[in-house]
Amino acid sequence: MEPIINKVAESGIVSFNLEDLYPKEEIKVFDLKDFLFMGLILKEKEYRLALQQLDWETFTNKNVAITCTADAIVPVWAYMLAVTYLQPIAKEVVMGTENQLIEMVLANRIAQLDTNEFTDKRIVIKGCGEVHIPESAYVAITNKLRPVVKSIMYGEPCSTVPLYKKK
Repeated sequence: MEPIINKVAESGIVSFNLEDLYPKEEIKVFDLKDFLFMGLILKEKEYRLALQQLDWETFTNKNVAITCTADAIVPVWAYMLAVTYLQPIAKEVVMGTENQLIEMVLANRIAQLDTNEFTDKRIVIKGCGEVHIPESAYVAITNKLRPVVKSIMYGEPCSTVPLYKKK
């Protein structure tokens, strides 16, 4: 009987899993609707006082999305003021929903990747996984890796969809 040969292991394909870049820290949403008078109006004096009295420790080392889920016109400075409290203690602070925060964190982490280790490699961007990865992250990683890699595929090393091959 001939030995079983793992052709995937011998192929030199490098698997890249975007789940490794997914934010592990807890995500909290800071919603300005909670500070609106009658759910419509932001009163500056009351808002400033409420922020001073808020227990900010609940945001320590968390990824925070700042939003307003009420149908109200909120001045830009109100978001900025909240950031002045959050920035020193939170891991990451972004304007938007929880999903937008995840997209931004992934985009930042992809942008910071050192691509030298992927130079002239055959890369498989892992598809299905335990966590939903936004499509924007797949676009960002493809943009980041294409200039340096030999090829890019999508899926699993044993079953891939070819996307790019250097000529």
